[in-house]
Amino acid sequence: MCGIIAARVSDDATPYLLDGLERLEYRGYDSAGVAVRTASGGTETLRSVSRVGDLRTLVAARSGDALTGVGIGHTRWATHGVVREANAHPHADCTGRISIVHNGIIENADRLRATLERQGHVFSSDVDSEVIAHLVERALAVDPDLMLAVQIATAQLEGSWAIVVLDARDGRMVVAAERSPLVVARSARGDFVASDIGAIAEWCETFVALRDGDVVELGEAWTWSSAGVTVPVPFPTPSPFAATALDLGDHPDHMAKEIEEQPEVVASILDRVARRAADGSMWVGLGLPGFHRLAIVACGTSLNAGQVIATALRGIGGVPTDIVVASEAEQAVLGPGTLVVAISQSGETADVLRALDRFEDRHPVLALTNNVHSSLARRADAVLDCHAGPEIGVAATKTFTAQVVVGVAAMISALVASGRIDAARSTALVGELTDLPARIAHAAAVAAARIPLLVSSVQDASGFLFLGRGAGLPYAAEGALKLKELSYRWAEAYPAGELKHGPLALVDEGTPVVVVDHGEPRLQANIAEVRARGGFVITIGGEGSDIPALGRRAAGDLAWGRATAPWGPLEAVVPLQMLARELALQLGCDVDKPRNLAKSVTVE
Repeated sequence: MCGIIAARVSDDATPYLLDGLERLEYRGYDSAGVAVRTASGGTETLRSVSRVGDLRTLVAARSGDALTGVGIGHTRWATHGVVREANAHPHADCTGRISIVHNGIIENADRLRATLERQGHVFSSDVDSEVIAHLVERALAVDPDLMLAVQIATAQLEGSWAIVVLDARDGRMVVAAERSPLVVARSARGDFVASDIGAIAEWCETFVALRDGDVVELGEAWTWSSAGVTVPVPFPTPSPFAATALDLGDHPDHMAKEIEEQPEVVASILDRVARRAADGSMWVGLGLPGFHRLAIVACGTSLNAGQVIATALRGIGGVPTDIVVASEAEQAVLGPGTLVVAISQSGETADVLRALDRFEDRHPVLALTNNVHSSLARRADAVLDCHAGPEIGVAATKTFTAQVVVGVAAMISALVASGRIDAARSTALVGELTDLPARIAHAAAVAAARIPLLVSSVQDASGFLFLGRGAGLPYAAEGALKLKELSYRWAEAYPAGELKHGPLALVDEGTPVVVVDHGEPRLQANIAEVRARGGFVITIGGEGSDIPALGRRAAGDLAWGRATAPWGPLEAVVPLQMLARELALQLGCDVDKPRNLAKSVTVE
C-alpha cells in the first residue's frame, strides 16, 4: 500500500524522487520521505508527516553537503506504528550507513527486533520495516557484499516486501521483492525503481517487474538473482501508457477526469473485444477449460463489479455463481467444475492473492486486472486486461466500468463458445454493449445538471441508504461504497425488499435514500414506504426520475426478453460516482486521496 521510488542518475536525484512520490501518493499519504547520498559519502534524510508537497518544501530549504544522483523515497500508508516522523521512511541502521524503504508487512518483525536488540542494535521507530536495515547491517559486519547482505536479510523475513537498500558508503543500491510489487527500469537518464511503472513512465519507456524471491543490484550492469541463483536480466516490457496519461489536464481532480473518461474507455474496450465476444473467440483464446459454475473472488469495488458479471452470467446462461469476499475465502467451499474469476484493479490486492493460495490450484483461475504484469496476472491461468488506463484517484471509477464491460463480454463469449446460447443471441447482447458509451455519456450530462443542487439539500445528513433490486443492486452497493470512501458519511446499500425487515428503522424525516430505479415494478412500493416515513428520496432512473440518467430502451427485445440488460443499468454508476464526489467536495474532503485509504491494497 506504500509507494517506493529510487533513482541512480548523473545529476541530483531529489527532483526525480519527489516527482515520483507525487505520482505514487495515491498508494499512501500518511507520511513521506527521501534519503539521498551526499557527495561526502553520507546520507541526507528528510521526512514529513504531511503530503509530498511539504516534503518538497523541506528539500528546497535544506543546506549543507551537495547531494548526488543516488537516492530512495517512500510515501507511507501506516500499518505498524502511529503516524509520526520517526515512523516515516526511509529507515536507517545504527550507523546511518544503510537506508531502506519497504512496502509490505514483516510478520516476524517482533521476534527479529527482540533478537537484534539483544545483540545491541538500537531502534528509532515502532515500525516493522526498520528490522530490515539492522539485518542488512548485521550481515555486512560479516561480509562487505551488499547484495549478499540483502539476500541474507530477506532469507530471515516472513511476510511480504518490496525493498530498496542504499549503502551511503559506496552508493550501491539493491532491491528485493516477495509478494509485493516492484519494477526496475533503465533509460538514458539512469536507473529507476518504483512500486508501479506510472511513477517513472516520464523517464522510462520499458521496465522489468520483479518476481517473488528476486534480488537485484543496480549499477553499470545489473546483477539479477532469483531464489538465490544468479540469472540473466529478464527482457524489458514496454510501458503500458504514456506519462501524459497521468496529467490532470483541465480537470480539477483525477476523479473528475476519470469519471469523464468512462465513455471513451468503454468504447475502446468494445472496439477490441466486441466481435470476438460475439463469435466466442474471445473465450477460446483464453485457453481455459469449460466450467459449470463461476466463483468471483474480489474486494471492494472489484467485488461489486464481480456481482454484476455474475448477475449477467446467471441471467443469460443460467450458470450458478458464487461470490467470495477475498478476505473471507477460508470460508468458501467451491464445487467441481468451478472457474475462479479473480478481480483486482492493481493485480496486487493481498487478500485476493491469499485467497488463491487457499484454493491451492484446485480450480482454474481467470484474472481480470488493469495490470497484466502484476502478481495476480502471473498467478492466473489466463488474464483479461481491463484496458482502463491509469487510474490515480483512490476511489475507483473507470476501472469499475471497465471490469464490468470486459467481464460481461468474456462471459457472453464463454456462453456462445460452449453452445449455451446461439450466435444470434450473443450478437444481440454484444450490440447492447456497444450502446453503452453513448448511454454513459448521456448519464454523465444529465447528472452534471442535477446533482449539485440535490447534494446541497442533503449535505448535512449524517448517513444515507442506497436501494436497488435485482440487477440494480450491485450498483446501489457501489454507490454506497463511493459515498463512504469520499465523504466519510455512513452509507448502507440494501435490497429494497429488505427495508421492512430492519433498515426502515433508520429512516426518519429527511434521511437521504438513493434508489437505483431501472424499472423493476416492485421498487415503487418500496419508495412509497420510505416517503411515508419522511425520507428524502433521490431516484436515479428513467424519465421522471430525480436524475433521469437511464435512457429509453424498447421493452421485449428478444436478446433478453425485458427492458433491462442482464448486467443491469451500468450507466447508473456514473451519477452515483458524481453524487459521492460532489458531496465530498461540498464537505471539503479530498476526493483523490480520502483519509485512511490507499489505491493498491497490498497488505491483508
